[in-house]
Amino acid sequence: MSRAVEETNRRMLRTRDAIDRAYAGPLDVPNLAKLAHVSEAHFIRTFRATFGETPHRYLQRRRVERAMFLLRETDRTVTDICLDVGFGSLGTFSRTFRDIVGETPSDYRARGYVFAVPNCFSMSWTRPSSFGEARQQDGA
Repeated sequence: MSRAVEETNRRMLRTRDAIDRAYAGPLDVPNLAKLAHVSEAHFIRTFRATFGETPHRYLQRRRVERAMFLLRETDRTVTDICLDVGFGSLGTFSRTFRDIVGETPSDYRARGYVFAVPNCFSMSWTRPSSFGEARQQDGA
């Protein structure tokens, strides 16, 4: 791996970590691009090439992951959880949640995903992926 590729990967990891830390806030592509020391358009292309999804979609998935945890572990309303994880509208939250997880937030909560297994297995098994989205886009 060349030195330039390593540096690009390091910058993309730095920006992904920044998204992970501030997932509940608004996505600010100009500031993330500055953090990566590239233009906005180049940042979006490079992030997608590095991680397989755009920064916006990555942020949505991180928010949904957090919402999944809150739905399983708390009795808070779906609306409160929606706002706490950074979505501005319940409709957008519900649609995005359903696209990523495959069911509505209320249905997910009703299924009662609580497992007596090591946390690493639970997190791996319940982590939403973009595999289902890719299959839907491919028409499968």
